[in-house]
Amino acid sequence: MIVLQIQSGLRTHWVHLCVKVVLVSTETLLLREQWIRAKYERKEFIHVEKQEPYTAGYREGFLWKRGRDNGQYLSRKFILSEREGQLKYFIKNDSREPKAIMKIHSVNACFQPVKIGTAHGLQITYLKDNSTRNIFVYHEDGKEMVDWFNAIRAVRFRYLKGAFPVASVSELLPKLTRNYIKEGYMEKTGPKHTEGFKKRWFSMDDRRLMYFREPLDAYARGEVFIGSEDNSYTVVSGLPQGVQGNHWQFGITILTPDRKFLLACETERDQIAWMSAIQSVIDRPMLPHEYAVEAYFKHKP
Repeated sequence: MIVLQIQSGLRTHWVHLCVKVVLVSTETLLLREQWIRAKYERKEFIHVEKQEPYTAGYREGFLWKRGRDNGQYLSRKFILSEREGQLKYFIKNDSREPKAIMKIHSVNACFQPVKIGTAHGLQITYLKDNSTRNIFVYHEDGKEMVDWFNAIRAVRFRYLKGAFPVASVSELLPKLTRNYIKEGYMEKTGPKHTEGFKKRWFSMDDRRLMYFREPLDAYARGEVFIGSEDNSYTVVSGLPQGVQGNHWQFGITILTPDRKFLLACETERDQIAWMSAIQSVIDRPMLPHEYAVEAYFKHKP
């Protein structure tokens, strides 16, 4: 639970931005546990003076971060600054220059306990040169990890309030952070459809369908933009006739204005689930800013 103090004229309103841990079954047990502790043990929602500084606009601390190449978790210093509009991490406590700078407008955070292998595992993503970069972190203290998650949401909220000043709180809440629409293994072939099918880990994040060699890779091997039906994007079951090579039995073909993407699922259940997830994106009309993203993908080298 985040509590944000929002000024509206001469009145001050406390707006509770729930992470919906009680009602949404897909959220982690960690979020559910910390929501209960905040409400009943720490009485944060009754006594204003007991509220955690989720909304301070600045947070600094150490998290265990997974190495990009070797997979080893090492302690790294993280700084979240609303004033700078950035989340940064440093190799050492006394490092002058950050190892990475994440602009808050593209930052997302979601708990991934199964994927990361710890109940406190958080996946942070951001755009680097308009491509997705993954960072995997955790902390031994569950409350500390949830506090980081809430602090990111609070800073994102104030950024969005500035970017969309006429938007209501209810319109902004879904944009604070998001879970992946779907993740899992599929097989894919190359653009010429003559290459062999390779097993890849896929993540459906809004309109970006990304594929990785392994689930905890820092960078995607490739990304596919999924537009709307009105813009000539469709998804159908099966593969075109004449597709060669060994592959899983249950095919999916994604048709875009520029090319076809051929995928294969291990089971019919996976095929149906993936098609439903992709179709849910295609059914949504594209927003104005998404046309710029589509244009980038079309001209991406």
